[in-house]
Amino acid sequence: MADDWYTDEFGRRRRIPNGDGRGRRGGGAIVAAGVAAVIGAGGVTAFGGGAAVEGGAGVAAEALPGNLAGDVVDSLPGRSPSARKTEGRKSAQRGKSAETFSRFKLKELKPTVKRDLKCLLNSTGKVQEFFIRTPCTSLVMRLYAVGDGHGNAAVLSVAWIGFRTKKDAVAFERVEQVQDNGDVTPLGGALLGLAGFRFTGHHYHARPRGRTMVIGEADTATGRFDAEELDALAEVVAYFPKP
Repeated sequence: MADDWYTDEFGRRRRIPNGDGRGRRGGGAIVAAGVAAVIGAGGVTAFGGGAAVEGGAGVAAEALPGNLAGDVVDSLPGRSPSARKTEGRKSAQRGKSAETFSRFKLKELKPTVKRDLKCLLNSTGKVQEFFIRTPCTSLVMRLYAVGDGHGNAAVLSVAWIGFRTKKDAVAFERVEQVQDNGDVTPLGGALLGLAGFRFTGHHYHARPRGRTMVIGEADTATGRFDAEELDALAEVVAYFPKP
């Protein structure tokens, strides 16, 4: 009997193996940032680009253990995506990461943090030129890997960029928000054991907080996430307090 499928409220397609029970995604294809990627002998071949983990779902499963148990608790059953984002933002402002991700029916798989990074060495383009003229005072970055317990996983990045004055932070925002002006480069997926993962920059949120600019990004590591959910996650993580 052919497998049946259903779509959850975040647009993720789920397989129902042989029509009896909701099973996890598996097999020979992953979707990264909404783009199909086929796993072959040489790793992942992506059609149209997007974030993908080299080696495919097997590599992601090894790097992110605990994402196949189907044990994720939904702390907001029946709520709309917009309500989940609102409640997630409140939890993030309180620094409660587990609660934040549970608002999206996700759990935290693996966090990592890097402090005292150099802005010039971790930026590109006109953003880097801005730092030459207006040095930052601090740069802290954090990565989160989150999953739904059925093999779908996303990687989230947060960067806290400190400046001497609020005016400098606002000036940075004006430069950074222009497309193709460069960026503060997020940490690579290798820190989470996801070799080859790269952020696409499609799911991104920046917000000023006094003399600090906070930048959140999100992308699919394996499986599938709806663009709306990735956008919401990028926005919500930008509300986490600086570690």
